[in-house]
Amino acid sequence: MEITGVSAVTVDVPLADLDEHLGIGPYVTNHGKLHSMERVLVRVDTDEGISGWGEMRVFLSPTATESIIEDGVGPMIQGQSPFEIERLRRQVFVEYTNVDMFFAAVETACWDIVGRSLDKPVYELLGGWTAPTQGTQQHRQSVDGNSTAPADVPVAFCLGILSPEESRIKAREALEAGFTVLKTKAGRDWRQDVERIKAMHDEVDGQLEFRLDPNQGWTLDQAVRVGAMLEDEGIYLQYMEQPIRVDSHTSLARLRQRLRQPIAPNEDTYISHNLQSLVEAGAMDVGVIDLTPAGGISGIRQQAAILEDAGVPFTHHCAFDLGIRTAAILHGFTGIPGFSLPPDSTYYGWEADIIETPFEISDGCLPAPEGPGLGITVDMAAVEEYRIT
Repeated sequence: MEITGVSAVTVDVPLADLDEHLGIGPYVTNHGKLHSMERVLVRVDTDEGISGWGEMRVFLSPTATESIIEDGVGPMIQGQSPFEIERLRRQVFVEYTNVDMFFAAVETACWDIVGRSLDKPVYELLGGWTAPTQGTQQHRQSVDGNSTAPADVPVAFCLGILSPEESRIKAREALEAGFTVLKTKAGRDWRQDVERIKAMHDEVDGQLEFRLDPNQGWTLDQAVRVGAMLEDEGIYLQYMEQPIRVDSHTSLARLRQRLRQPIAPNEDTYISHNLQSLVEAGAMDVGVIDLTPAGGISGIRQQAAILEDAGVPFTHHCAFDLGIRTAAILHGFTGIPGFSLPPDSTYYGWEADIIETPFEISDGCLPAPEGPGLGITVDMAAVEEYRIT
């Protein structure tokens, strides 16, 4: 089997409004406000008529992202076997830049092709269902009682920056929908960040765990004050995600020493060699990794091994994922050892999806992955409806 072509198309899908059940739009962060999200869908074709799909966010512009994938990455791998994923991953190399993020969706599509060709789900190709080590409830077992079928995957409800009162409403909504963890953006006003967590914690009477993510939006002293003020209220986060700027591993280690709030680098993990630096600096309680900057499913498997060997728990990041990348995350989470905390998700927050059978969130969980490859079928009519032309 040989790869015959790589193509990319960008869609722009609206977010469900905050007034809707589990709606999250507009989604406000330290960097902007989102009413919709552009996603690049990548298809890899083969000479045997089997195609696979991947997905990533837009970088710079849709045209630029599509061009790098089609005119840059595509010719590098055309004529080669999609089964040789690790070799292809190491072959896609450009001096002076990290192209892993542009190869990631292509790499995911190759896993999809291999699974479809062998009639096996990707999580089996990764080694089979690995029961999470902690923190995730098992919701399903195989019919014969053996632990060979993956459990449904609990996910963290993700929320943008809202007022304390608006945050209360969404926290109650998340709890009643079966979520056990809520991650909220932060970083515009550290004092209000504290008030929002206090309001949500009070609203649900401590029944939700919280993740607080300022996207590098605090200075070191502000991060100390946020963590300490929450401790004074008896509120202990599941973790503070990337509280200060990247590449400040010594400062992260100092922050970790001063607070009893777990520290969880995310953007710092986008450069793979940073993981070892974070471990050696003692700057990380939890790792928040992401398959796109890691270069695909193979990339997060490599990162997971580093973190597991270091005894650091880890989970998967969310980047407003439609059905293709959501499926890839579910397979990676299920088939790669060491994941121990629910991955982030905003899947419930889309008005629509571009797969024929969208996932259903039930009791705060996404369904266990199944079916050959990624187990999804792309709805081309939906792609055309939301396509950016």
